[in-house]
Amino acid sequence: MRDIVRSHLGSEDAVGNLREYFGLAGGAAYTGARFEHLGGGGDRVGVADVVTAEDLVAVQMLSVTVPERVSLDLLEGDLGQQMSKLLREIPCELDMVDAEAEELESGSAAEWAWDLLDAQYGVGWVKAGKLLARKRPRLLPVYDRVVRCVLGSPSSFWLDLHRALRADGRALHHELLDLRERAGVPKTVSALRVCDVVLWMAHHEDHRPLRCPGHGTLSV
Repeated sequence: MRDIVRSHLGSEDAVGNLREYFGLAGGAAYTGARFEHLGGGGDRVGVADVVTAEDLVAVQMLSVTVPERVSLDLLEGDLGQQMSKLLREIPCELDMVDAEAEELESGSAAEWAWDLLDAQYGVGWVKAGKLLARKRPRLLPVYDRVVRCVLGSPSSFWLDLHRALRADGRALHHELLDLRERAGVPKTVSALRVCDVVLWMAHHEDHRPLRCPGHGTLSV
């Protein structure tokens, strides 16, 4: 995974794609540029451990919608209470690169929260991951089918990315921060989000049924 990510970070298109996505190249920003910051952010003081209506709208900025009944349950029902309990156990001011594997692996609060949304409530792994990334943008990454295709469908995305970020003296993490600076993207955008945007922008137009090369074979 590390080599694939680094190849895209080093692409001559990486800076331009970031600037385009965040509206820094003269055109309108993608709606996803507001994902982390909408309403002050999902991890801000006072709401970090509660799923809010703003969080559900923010997820829509990434082109997915949490089903209506699940949304109501998150806002007013038992699911919301369960999520709040789990969120209180997931560090709010911790970057993935600084986390121990125990914060991400099977049995962690983050994994339980993902499973609760995905398996027990049928939200699906993409929506579950995006909602958790909204609540913990520095620790948990956005992940969808486009990025999975670029990376060749890793068996454990969180843990594989965690290892990649920490390898070689955290070289990949520093490359993400450097790319963010060179593109002029605000420091409030997490390193994980920079990674996601670069990979997504590199492949989203070609990610179509029947004609997508994908599966980790993509070159830059």
